[in-house]
Amino acid sequence: MKYFTVTLRPAEGGIHPVDRMLAARPTIERQALLYVNAFSNGTGVMVYSVRGDRERLADALGAHEDLIAHDVLYTEADAFHLYVHVRPGEPAGSLMMLFQEHALMIDTPIVFTGRGGLRTTLIGSHETLRRAVEGIPDSVDVSIEQVGQYHSDSRYVRSKLTDRQLEVVETALEMGYYEIPRRTTHQEIARRLGCAPSTVNEHLRKVESRVLSQLRR
Repeated sequence: MKYFTVTLRPAEGGIHPVDRMLAARPTIERQALLYVNAFSNGTGVMVYSVRGDRERLADALGAHEDLIAHDVLYTEADAFHLYVHVRPGEPAGSLMMLFQEHALMIDTPIVFTGRGGLRTTLIGSHETLRRAVEGIPDSVDVSIEQVGQYHSDSRYVRSKLTDRQLEVVETALEMGYYEIPRRTTHQEIARRLGCAPSTVNEHLRKVESRVLSQLRR
């Protein structure tokens, strides 16, 4: 089995009308999609990891014509998990149909990048992955970030990281912290995330410790 890690950037700023509404809310920050699924009738389910004003979002959700149902599954301070059951919408529908057609697995979480994109890992044979990427609609810009042999242990490491650790390391990767030479610093990452540089340092050290410990197995 192979994997492609890709970043998808929908031209309209979201993968579904409900997603575009969330992206446009100044009091809401989409962090990740923890779960996605599509049903035979064209409707779909998404579970978001979100930060922001949950009460102000409730009115907008209740009035959205493409939303069948929604619920808040978990809350902690200004962070919460948002479940949405949505009517058919694009380009989400075409993407899910494409991935199902090629029998690909979608790794989660699907992380929202700072530039309106979604970074995800697709798992399958090299040929089916290639065909799927070639079939992505023109309305979605796609860039392949990484290609490799899929090992379940690499997914195991991700499952052992907290949401905040994943957010910090994904931001560090996006900003070039692990490139040679480095293109960013703890201070710049901290400004992006709205936290202290010492917090960034602590989270990255814990992530690196998790990864290195797996290499000894």
